[in-house]
Amino acid sequence: MIAPPDRTPLPREFFDRPVLEVAPDLLGRILVRSTPDGPIAVRLTEVEAYDGPNDPGSHAYRGRTPRNDVMFGPPGHVYVYFTYGMWFCMNLVCGPDGTASAVLLRAGEVVEGAELARKRRLSARNDKELAKGPARLATALDVGRALDGTDACAAGETPLKMLTGTPIARDQVRNGPRTGVSGDGGVHPWRFWIANDPTVSPYRAHAPRRRSS
Repeated sequence: MIAPPDRTPLPREFFDRPVLEVAPDLLGRILVRSTPDGPIAVRLTEVEAYDGPNDPGSHAYRGRTPRNDVMFGPPGHVYVYFTYGMWFCMNLVCGPDGTASAVLLRAGEVVEGAELARKRRLSARNDKELAKGPARLATALDVGRALDGTDACAAGETPLKMLTGTPIARDQVRNGPRTGVSGDGGVHPWRFWIANDPTVSPYRAHAPRRRSS
């Protein structure tokens, strides 16, 4: 009999480590979104690491701004950003306070509250697609910019909380280039996912956006 996932909240110390240690260790962990209609929980199956000033692909590569302020700590907080003028994506801040590394949550399996996620993801053809991609994950969990800075390690009731879940054995973790990252940042193999998991999003290399004529 398979043991149920551990519902113990992850401590802040979990995130107070180098981002390349935290990122693969997040696979199999559970993110819970509390809403007025009930909780929605996602088991993380795919993530990407971004290493601040050491990483041309990071939002913090050129320094601190009002947009990326949360990335500079403390660890365990949620960084939410708006992209392509349409979607929100969410990250978990890592490393010591004052640094700017974070893990982008790319995909997951909805393990609780699927009926609530379906209402927000009407275009999903099945439940495996509910959180298959970073924008889809944020949409399924009803995460927007208002949750930027949320402490996912805080005691008591919080809008977002990370639980221990069931860590994935390292021989089941795969890694490769990050999706859609251009230039020097595109060479880092800092995307991590669970092997053969159907909720993992497809890899797409960076494609320059065409200017409208």
